[in-house]
This record gives sequence, C-alpha cells and structure tokens, in this order.
Amino acid sequence: MNQEIQEVECTGRDFSMLLSSTPRGARLARLLTVNALRNWGIPDEAASHVVAELAANAATHGRLPGRSFRLTLHVVGDTLRIEVTDTRGDRMPAPQVPDAAGESGRGLLLVEALADRWGVVEGRFPHKTVWAELCYAPPEPESSRSGLGGG
Repeated sequence: MNQEIQEVECTGRDFSMLLSSTPRGARLARLLTVNALRNWGIPDEAASHVVAELAANAATHGRLPGRSFRLTLHVVGDTLRIEVTDTRGDRMPAPQVPDAAGESGRGLLLVEALADRWGVVEGRFPHKTVWAELCYAPPEPESSRSGLGGG
C-alpha cells in the first residue's frame, strides 16, 4: 500500500485525504488540490499556493513522527474552504514579520494575502486545523453565455 495515501474521501465537491507529514506528502496535497479543483471547474492557482503553504507547515511545524496530516476541501456556493489538520495543537500558527535575509517565515503572510479569510481551530487534543477560505466567481452556465458581438 502506498504510505503517502492513507485514506481518501471524495464526494461531490468535498475532498478529504490523510497524507504523510513529509515534504512529499505536502507536495502531494498541492497536486491533489489542483486536480480536484480542475475537475470541479474552480480556479486553482491561489488555492494551490494556499494548500502548499498550509501543508508545508503541517509537515514541518505540525509534524510528529508516525502521524499524518489531513487535507480537506469543501465547496459551498462560491467559496472554497481549505482545511489542514495536524497533530501539534500545542504549536499554533501566527503570521510574523520575516527576517529580511531569511529564507522562510513568509508562508502565512502569503496565505493572508491570497485568502479572503483564514484562521485556526483547536481540535480534540492534540489536533488543530488551519483553515482558509477563498471566494471565486462560479463559471457561467453554457446556456447563459452570449455571442462575441453582444448585440
């Protein structure tokens, strides 16, 4: 069995998967997000960056050996909710002003810039969930699109 993929749940426009808390698991979270959003017809560029940052944080700062993190995507109306749950509820994220010469520390600033809302929810010990919501314009139905001339 592939150790990167532990459990998959995908119904309608909801997606949930348990991934290993490794850099490979974080990359897989981004790739799976892009695939799901493209299948749903939802813009994926901003969401893929948000997932990349949240998953990388879960794999780096929220990691406990042998424990996985969960990526969950929910679409309600014109809002995509991204949730990343890890097992380090004792380490709550907060955006910080990064060291100008530093090579890290900008992830949550990027999430803050790309997401319409984001936050952290403490779960049943020892879990926490970092979530972000992105609003998008739903695609027009084929029947309501007009010709190029518009007139």
